[in-house]
Amino acid sequence: MDRRHQARRALLQDLFACTFSGVALERIELPEHTAELQAILNELPELDAAIQLAAPERPLTQVGKVDLAIMRLIMFESKHKPTPKKVLVDEAIELAKAYGGSSSSKFMNGVLAKLLLS
Repeated sequence: MDRRHQARRALLQDLFACTFSGVALERIELPEHTAELQAILNELPELDAAIQLAAPERPLTQVGKVDLAIMRLIMFESKHKPTPKKVLVDEAIELAKAYGGSSSSKFMNGVLAKLLLS
């Protein structure tokens, strides 16, 4: 497995824990994620607003928590790292297949393609 993919998976798990499971940032096991997690958490309102604009038919409260965490992670990376947008969409789809529901990858593809590739 690609080192970058492994890092995204670990960061996704930590982001999910902080945003949906009530785990305090100080309790994250991988301290190298702390600064990036804090930056993502600081940008949640902006990230969520962009996601909501791209998928207005589905309120964020109806989006699966894993799907939302994946989109937040990928949107953050698209703004702060030079990763090609197509690579990020593909990565989101792979994460959705691994962690999301049966329709997560299709939803992810539609929303992120609209946000990143258009």
